[in-house]
Amino acid sequence: MKVRMMRGAITALLVGALAGTACSAPGGNGDEGGAAGSGTGHSLVVGIATEPDTLSPLLGYGKDGNSKIFDGLLSRDVNLDLVPALATDLPEVSGDGLTWTYTLREDVTFSDGSPFTASDVVFTYETILDPGTNNPARDELAALDRVEAVDDHTVVFTLSHPYAPFAERTVLPIASEEAFGDQDVNTGPYNTAPVGTGPYTVSSWSRGERIVLEANPDHWGGAPAVERLTMAIVPDDDARATRLRAGELDAAVLPPRLAAGFADEPGRVVIHAESADFRAVTLPTGHPVTGDIAIRRALDIAVDREAIVEAVLDGAGAVAHGPVPTASPWFAEGTERPRDPGEAARILDEAGWEIGGDGIRERDGERAAFTLYYPSGDRLRQEHALAYVSDAREIGIDITAESASWEVIAPAMDDHAVLNGGGNPTDPDFDLYGLLHSELAGDGWNNMARYANPAVDEQLEIGRRTVVEEERREAYEAVQRELRDNPGYTFLTHIDHVYVMNDEWENVTTQLEPHDHGLGAGPWWNIEDWQPRS
Repeated sequence: MKVRMMRGAITALLVGALAGTACSAPGGNGDEGGAAGSGTGHSLVVGIATEPDTLSPLLGYGKDGNSKIFDGLLSRDVNLDLVPALATDLPEVSGDGLTWTYTLREDVTFSDGSPFTASDVVFTYETILDPGTNNPARDELAALDRVEAVDDHTVVFTLSHPYAPFAERTVLPIASEEAFGDQDVNTGPYNTAPVGTGPYTVSSWSRGERIVLEANPDHWGGAPAVERLTMAIVPDDDARATRLRAGELDAAVLPPRLAAGFADEPGRVVIHAESADFRAVTLPTGHPVTGDIAIRRALDIAVDREAIVEAVLDGAGAVAHGPVPTASPWFAEGTERPRDPGEAARILDEAGWEIGGDGIRERDGERAAFTLYYPSGDRLRQEHALAYVSDAREIGIDITAESASWEVIAPAMDDHAVLNGGGNPTDPDFDLYGLLHSELAGDGWNNMARYANPAVDEQLEIGRRTVVEEERREAYEAVQRELRDNPGYTFLTHIDHVYVMNDEWENVTTQLEPHDHGLGAGPWWNIEDWQPRS
């Protein structure tokens, strides 16, 4: 992991930036939900691009850890190593890999004062596994056969088959069985006003505007110094930059070029966090054009990934030859896609796609043309899309880039390409299975390309069921080779996540980040440990 920071000198302008607050506490700039200027103590207002659908872990919130409202049995440190959280230690695992035993802390209460016990763990996992629960990530616990409370502070998970990365699934937040009561899991109030054991509690949630969190003074890890954390929902990149410059936000995630405009500002810090976050074009296999393997192979080697990294990301990222970053120990050497437009043209020629009078290829009356959607207001995805369109045009493929809301894009994914994002820096199963397994084709945001490759399915099953690391490595290398030869996506880049903050806090670090960079990821991944600069 590499963190690059650029600090402007802290001058009297910082004092001016804090004007209007009742004290000289950091985080006094914004106006979100009374988070600043209220005189209630240290606060932080963060501008993020996306809003969660729910705040309930029963429906998938915080499943990969770093929830500020909840804790998991385990969590990850700055290096992404697993460390105990609600558990007292890492689990004891049986020799056959089927039984995982956790001993729980005895000094933990939920934010409403009720005790945390093993029954809450059983309740959380059993509710997620219930087919009536609308949790899109239920498949991630497919290996779990049952979970049992031996006593108030001991939980045993029994798997139906070995699953090497199971411990990493236990960063999943634990919900309160008592606070949940008998409400409807899919529609009840726990989804917007949950009770957890985390360092923060939910003060308010104004849909489409902000989520306000208050420090939990009784958190087992100690009360956070940042007493109020407001996540302002600002989907448009330019709008976030404008509000940050106006002092309405204390921090924000921004595209590299917009962030660069703050690099020399006194009192600001620009933070580059490396990530596994990829940008890729989904190529639906059911479409008459994108469903042709020749089209997919040609696009895969026609695109200039290096140019996108330099021109679109301003160097803040790396080329992507697949979902696994080239710097990952799981990357399969030899699966790189060198740019070769000439070879791309030859592939199309051999497949019968002939250049028409307008320069666009045709075959059997079908033009080599399709639409590529990207979400409105997302500058990075827009610029990725336009670069892809330009490179495709050079080999006679006509792509129309079109912006739309996710509400419009979601029902169109069967037949249209999407500038997609994803990526998890931990175990390869977490990315590859949902992205490529044919059983998950069209399952929400899983396998958006409707990719179906029996050889890939077989290796994905081997990778998640064996506990022998060398066998897992061979399986995931085989998956990457198959994806090179039969791509269902054009992977373009892995992007750095770039943040701009007021430089007012100590202990600010980053992890190697996943695709998500909202409530759970970002420099505030450990905000409960921050301290104000003296």
